[in-house]
Amino acid sequence: MAKRRIKKVAVIGSGIMGSGIACHFANIGVDVLLLDIVPRELNDKEKAKGLTLKDKVVRNRMVNEALATALKSKPSPIYSQDFANRITTGNLEDDIAKVKDVDWIIEVVVERLDIKKQVFENLEKHRTPGTLITSNTSGIPIKFMSEGRSDDFQKHFCGTHFFNPARYLKLFEIIPGPKTDQDVLDFLNEYGEKFLGKTSVVAKDTPAFIGNRIGIFSIMSLFHTVKEMGMTIEEVDKLTGPVIGRPKSATFRTVDVVGLDTLVHVANGIAENCPDDERKELFALPDFINTMMENKWLGSKTGQGFYKKTKDDKGNTAILSLDLETLDYRANKRAKFATLELTKTIDNVADRFPVLVKGKDKAGEFYRKSFAHLFAYVQNRIPEITDELYKIDDAMKAGFGWQHGPFEIWDAVGVDKGIELMKAEGLEVASWVTEMKASGSESFYTVKDGATYFYDIPSKTQTKIPGQDAFIILDNVRKTTEVFKNSGVSVQDLGDGILNVEFRSKMNSIGGDVLSGLNKAIDMAEKDYDGLVVGNQGTNFSVGANIGMIFMMAVEQEYDELNAAVKYFQDTCMRLRYSAIPTVVAPHGMTLGGGCEMTLHADRVVAAAESYIGLVEFGVGVIPGGGGSKEMALRASDTFVKGDVQLNVLQEHFLTIGMAKVSTSAYEAYDTNILKHGKDIVVVNRDRQIATAKAVAKQMADQGYTQPVKRNDVLVLGKQALGMFLVGTDSMQASHYISEHDRKIADKLAYVMAGGDLSEPTKVSEQYLLDLEREAFLSLTGERKTLERLEHMIKKGKPLRN
Repeated sequence: MAKRRIKKVAVIGSGIMGSGIACHFANIGVDVLLLDIVPRELNDKEKAKGLTLKDKVVRNRMVNEALATALKSKPSPIYSQDFANRITTGNLEDDIAKVKDVDWIIEVVVERLDIKKQVFENLEKHRTPGTLITSNTSGIPIKFMSEGRSDDFQKHFCGTHFFNPARYLKLFEIIPGPKTDQDVLDFLNEYGEKFLGKTSVVAKDTPAFIGNRIGIFSIMSLFHTVKEMGMTIEEVDKLTGPVIGRPKSATFRTVDVVGLDTLVHVANGIAENCPDDERKELFALPDFINTMMENKWLGSKTGQGFYKKTKDDKGNTAILSLDLETLDYRANKRAKFATLELTKTIDNVADRFPVLVKGKDKAGEFYRKSFAHLFAYVQNRIPEITDELYKIDDAMKAGFGWQHGPFEIWDAVGVDKGIELMKAEGLEVASWVTEMKASGSESFYTVKDGATYFYDIPSKTQTKIPGQDAFIILDNVRKTTEVFKNSGVSVQDLGDGILNVEFRSKMNSIGGDVLSGLNKAIDMAEKDYDGLVVGNQGTNFSVGANIGMIFMMAVEQEYDELNAAVKYFQDTCMRLRYSAIPTVVAPHGMTLGGGCEMTLHADRVVAAAESYIGLVEFGVGVIPGGGGSKEMALRASDTFVKGDVQLNVLQEHFLTIGMAKVSTSAYEAYDTNILKHGKDIVVVNRDRQIATAKAVAKQMADQGYTQPVKRNDVLVLGKQALGMFLVGTDSMQASHYISEHDRKIADKLAYVMAGGDLSEPTKVSEQYLLDLEREAFLSLTGERKTLERLEHMIKKGKPLRN
């Protein structure tokens, strides 16, 4: 059978979801044909221009307006605005025949079976046999949609449910129809993981599939628990957010963002279509939800939901909360629980669960009750919605942003404890859980030889989760492969002669322990290994240097120690560049300040597509001091081309630092010259990142890596550039674009990037620039306003403009 390749897709329907899916295919380099219906009447603007319903601009109005809205939305659905050129728009009357040339047709029209069936009937007239055709439905049974279609259509048809927003949420549910070929399911499963960067989960054709069935149950169950326990929405959001590894928006704020009407639509669908669900009464809407629906308090889209943003007489914004008893809005009440205080020192979320369920206050009672109901519900969904328990966990992590799925939480509290919680709530234990205990399995998951195994119910054995061979999961390999650790890093032997340095500090910030651990790893790699990866699987790669340490030294005026600390940081980054072994840095998420400087100094970078990289030191009153300022001057010098206006090139690199630009994707980091075309690569699936970085390091070693020679040929422009920069900062301050202190920082940066006040363009060494950079950095830490900025960032977590 010929290998299936996806070069072009057609997306039918350009609403928020359709446009988002089209943008994500454009993100990964696929050509997209985006089609929607033709308007039935002219709008005022078209009438004023004398246009008719036959004009192309009118006929494509709906699709073009929808795509334009999507491309302007934040967070952006597209990695780089340039990628929008990969999307061609059209309409379902003039352009439907073009679907004959695509490899995959994805239907994303309104959730009505009659309309979907009509669309499929029209598409089949033009579809080439063998072309994949799928529906992004979130709940309509797949078996109904393909009724009456040809055999070839039905073999290549299934559900492919993306979660919104398609770029950011990782869940990709694949739902087979009655006649879907296994080859089609296998292809989509792999394509979702490898190319779309998703967690692919093959689900059964049951109402709401896996993610929404469990996710909506979890929310509806909380709605009832809240009323039963007399809790406030602030209390629930405090208990169901980051403390248990869930998004900051927790429960009620998430519903506001998604829209209460969306939640109610899915809940009603489950209530109507799951007559045998033992908890179907939970999907019935509580009175307060019915009232909110009647009042159109649907959340962000209507300006009020569980929370309401208002302005007081002075124009200050205030967030009000809904009182679920009176249904009036009131001032926010801060929620505090003794049980949560006990978890403050526990960094690993999984280790918090046993503590939380033992809580002696209302929080403990809440966790015992809500986890009991969650465990009871998920155990009974097997084999109804899936045969394998890990798919439920995968769906909740990838679709709802939970750090741990229900069975992982149950493992964390202990299987016996989970059973005890259920019994206390009068809930029965499923027979397969009892059988699991009897078979000798003490947990739903085990880790063996770096791979995760799950309890397989039919065989009553621990079975390896498929598809892990392309991944390296650091949590799984750390215990058996660790060759060095201190309080800041863990160094693992990944095999094939490659070491990995994993930051383990708070928020992966870079302090003395991280730097000494990195140096130790380079020593070890140079002596006994072939290459080094710097990568971790935390939420973010690194938020930068440990500014608390810098602040303390600066306040105590310990300038010799501070100078030594900054030099140590510079020297470590330079070792990454000039060691005897290839170094590969694998950034993801926030890669700021010092994290960005490490990225800049690697031999190669393997960046996750969702990497937000930038030199943001201006926000705390300093310039990049770990080699970042030097490196941007060097990169500007390397891009000077004969006939270039060199000052303009240097100015662009200066503004990258001066405006604290942070890329909104790894692809945007190419535009700021933080990533280099032809050298650095981007991976869409973060789960594959460490394995890819290891392969790149090994390839460089196998090809015969030679230790680079330190640079002394960096062209700096001296007074010519310095003059331009100083005039610019002067006029910006005069126009009130920047403060006096901003100007001081910018002038220091200008001095470094110009190479000082040399009388003419001169070639200098990297060390010369590093010394200028360090001197400027230290002088700024002696400024009162810099100390104010540092202190504000430490206390409030956001920059101060002073």
